[in-house]
Amino acid sequence: MQQHNFSSWSARIGAFALVAVLSACASWFEKGPEDSADVHLQLGVRYIGMDKLEIGKGHLERALAKEPNNPKILNAMAFLYEKLEKPKEAKAYYVKAIKLAPEDVSIQNNYGHFLCEHKQYEKGLEMLTAAAKNRLNDREWLALTNAGICQLGLGQKQKAKSYFKQALLLDETYAPALLEMLKISYGSGEYWPAKAFLQRYLSVGNHNPDSLWFGMQTERALGNDNEARQYETILLEKFPLSEQAQKVAR
Repeated sequence: MQQHNFSSWSARIGAFALVAVLSACASWFEKGPEDSADVHLQLGVRYIGMDKLEIGKGHLERALAKEPNNPKILNAMAFLYEKLEKPKEAKAYYVKAIKLAPEDVSIQNNYGHFLCEHKQYEKGLEMLTAAAKNRLNDREWLALTNAGICQLGLGQKQKAKSYFKQALLLDETYAPALLEMLKISYGSGEYWPAKAFLQRYLSVGNHNPDSLWFGMQTERALGNDNEARQYETILLEKFPLSEQAQKVAR
């Protein structure tokens, strides 16, 4: 069975976790004084999105200094410390944020994902289920996809598949759920459905090591050696240091 690496920061996880933070920021950001907490928060999140973590950290720290009990700022700080691979600090910020705003969808989703990533699956699923059922959540597919990935961590492939299907019923173009369905289909020997999910994924998302690896393996399983070699070439050229590229090079 395919193993999911919850400790790595791949596009599969990082992209939609950040989208959750950005989406939340967009809903409550208002123009104000240049030095306001909201402005520094918005700038901090944007810089994190550009992977300029040190600059983003500076803005978030200034925002937190102005509003130390703002759960949105605490949520963003927690996400930043996840990116910095400092789980102890990240968890402390998440715990404080969820206590201040237990019904906040973005905090529920991000904290749930964090717990699953650190193998606290039951608690993580509880948080993600709450996020998916939250009536204020207009992006349920985020929580559903995270819950599916959490189920994979528990080895529950069929339950995970159900979550991904639910996510795609709500948003058929959601790239992370499409990529997970590609992996599950390939792992089940369903190569044509796997190829179809890959094509759907590529219509809305960019290649990453996972999509290239599973695309290569799927085409090889279908006997399409030329297509498989194309994926392999792109993988080695664009992501030479990735775990997937290293497996090819062996």
